[in-house]
Amino acid sequence: MIKIKKIKVLKDNYIWIIVNKKKLVIIIDPGESELLISYLKEKKYFPVAVFLTHKHLDHTAGVLDLLKKFPKLTIYGPKEINNLKFINYVEENKEINLFDRKWKVIHTPGHTIGHISYYSDPFLFCGDVLFSGGCGKVDDKNYLFLFNSIKKISFLPGETLIYSSHEYTVKNLKFSHSLLKNDKKINFYYKKIKKYNKKTFCSLPTKLKFEKKINIFLRTEEKKIKNSINLPFSSSSFECFTKLRILKDYF
Repeated sequence: MIKIKKIKVLKDNYIWIIVNKKKLVIIIDPGESELLISYLKEKKYFPVAVFLTHKHLDHTAGVLDLLKKFPKLTIYGPKEINNLKFINYVEENKEINLFDRKWKVIHTPGHTIGHISYYSDPFLFCGDVLFSGGCGKVDDKNYLFLFNSIKKISFLPGETLIYSSHEYTVKNLKFSHSLLKNDKKINFYYKKIKKYNKKTFCSLPTKLKFEKKINIFLRTEEKKIKNSINLPFSSSSFECFTKLRILKDYF
């Protein structure tokens, strides 16, 4: 039996914490350390592992302080993180056995070339690849990589719980609403969540089956979405995805 806890840090980052019944924890993407270490002390949690999804500092900056405090920590991450020592590099289909579970590593490039996600049914920790109502920014114009990564995630079970690393949902739905003002599902959810307190509200985790209804980056085959960005219906899902991502960058 595990529980998932969160700490909101920096501007809009989440550090996810997987807790077992013995109060041992796995930490996902520690972008800072001070609040995290204070939280661990308060809850009497003892970290045994860190899962890193990609190289950006807002996901890795807390690692060194954690290692000073907990020197036996095991750090897992992709090979693109080459500025930290003592990382156990993992890649596609690698399985990590922790807390009586197998955590499968999924290569999900696009936001960065080496980005990975961690999956153990029903939990998916996907860093900056897929957000509620949106997706990550693209590194070095690698739109096809991100498109394929999101496709890969879309084939997971509908009950998959998506734990992204940022609270971007309101911003994402604002963009979607600007394109699809008559989409009932998007409009209903957007109106609902934008009323919440931005400082305390958390829209995550979200279920994959729900995202397939409100996330336009998972609906790129739809005629009305292509129409909304002036693409012919004969355009491919990838062409639709690319134009949506570019438009979102400048929204």
